[in-house]
Amino acid sequence: MKTSIKLLLGLVIFSSCHTSNTNIPTIGFADAFEDNTIAQAKQGFFDALKKNGYSEDSNTLKVIYRNAQGDIPKLTLSIKYFISEKVNLMATNPSLSTIAALQNTKDIPVFMMVSPTPQLMNVVDKQGNAPANLFGVSEDLGYIDTSFSLIPRFIKPPLNMAGLWILKVGMIYNQSEPQSAEALQHIQQLAAKLHIELVSLPVNNTADVQLVTQALLAKHIDAFFANPDNTVFSSFETILKACNDANVPVFTSEAGLVSRGAVAAYGADIYQWGYQAGEQAALFLKNKSTEGLHWEMVKLRKRVYNAVAAKKFNITFPTNFEAIK
Repeated sequence: MKTSIKLLLGLVIFSSCHTSNTNIPTIGFADAFEDNTIAQAKQGFFDALKKNGYSEDSNTLKVIYRNAQGDIPKLTLSIKYFISEKVNLMATNPSLSTIAALQNTKDIPVFMMVSPTPQLMNVVDKQGNAPANLFGVSEDLGYIDTSFSLIPRFIKPPLNMAGLWILKVGMIYNQSEPQSAEALQHIQQLAAKLHIELVSLPVNNTADVQLVTQALLAKHIDAFFANPDNTVFSSFETILKACNDANVPVFTSEAGLVSRGAVAAYGADIYQWGYQAGEQAALFLKNKSTEGLHWEMVKLRKRVYNAVAAKKFNITFPTNFEAIK
């Protein structure tokens, strides 16, 4: 009899716990590839959720995490799995994940990070409207102007045969990524205004990065510009080593790449980018509604430099630049 009562009580407790767990919101977090820079955004996103009372540690959130490791079909399968699990929201990092999510659902809210604007991702309709289920935080190309303009400020090339200072900057871009192609066009126009010779080469995947970077360096560039490109993110150490070996400084528009060895940048703090998206996602979970929410621009940008890289290239930065840790 006592045994039966214990079993009955156990079933009641289990049933009660199970019912309670069904009320825990579930999110699907999709990383397109493994990368130290975008990982900072993921950390910021979950830190913001935790601060607002949502974490797996406190049993107030269930997270389904997938990393596609650069495999697009795998990324699509991950998104479809989130849909089948009826997640409350999707968090997407970076743009490849955002685009994949928007291609597969019009209903589940998508909170993006480390992604360009909807226009740059080519996900707007004929009227220029973003998808109704798109939220989170994005960035436009305007900040690239300030980042790219740092190069002639700190790098002085040797005189050419005609006795002129012609600064030659190299960059690679993935022609299959809309935001990368847009960034190239933007930088080409800017380089012309600054009287900089821009040498750009296309790259199709990470396997080609080393060869293409070496081809750029063979053209005797004075500096390398790491633009906002998923291929650049995932292959940055390869680019950096080749440039450092050739004594060519790397500038960028991404603060996260400065912590990985680039000389300097003016751009979004990647951790704060994810944190900002996480705060928005927390509001959705609290209110159980997207009313009043909309995708927004990055709020925090910084001028940062890498002290080790600055010393290597004998560059001194003014006080409005912050040495990145």
